[in-house]
Order: sequence, then C-alpha cells, then structure tokens
Amino acid sequence: MSWGGPAFVVAMIAIMYGGWILNNWIRARHGYPLEDEWGGKSDKGLPDSDRKIGLLTSENEALQGKISRLEERVAVLERIATDTSSRLSEEIEALRGPAN
Repeated sequence: MSWGGPAFVVAMIAIMYGGWILNNWIRARHGYPLEDEWGGKSDKGLPDSDRKIGLLTSENEALQGKISRLEERVAVLERIATDTSSRLSEEIEALRGPAN
C-alpha cells in the first residue's frame, strides 16, 4: 500500500469512523452524554424521570405531614411530662372516670 494512494486515505477514514463509533458506544454504555459528528453533546433521556419525580414529590409531602403531626404529639407529651401542677393530673383522673 502506498502512503499517498486512495486506499490509504479510505483506510484512515474508516479507522477514524470506527474509533468514533467505539467511543460513542462506550459512552452510551456507561451513561455519559453522546457526541455527534460536530462535537455537540446530547444527553441520554430517561423516560421515567418525570413519573419518578412526581412520585417522590407526593411521598415527600406525605412524609412532611407525618412529621408535623409527630412534632405536635411530642409537644403534647413534653407538656404532660414537664407539668408540675395538679390541674393536669386532675384532668387525667376525670377522664378515667369514677373509681370502683
């Protein structure tokens, strides 16, 4: 093969094109953005990402509601535990009902 002939030029183009395909295959396999012929990047789209974001958002709202209710209950328990007046114990006894 001569260095200046058309076969050498075609071989070089084929090697470069094959390297580009191999590079993009490896990048796609590992989740990196793909590169087009002009050097631009295109991200790999995730089809379920919008659905997952919606589910996580609704779960987050539910968990925040549970946390606020638990904070209210803890505040009531702290008030009961730290109350030194006899008023609270009288209210609890009144709720229990008359003793047999």
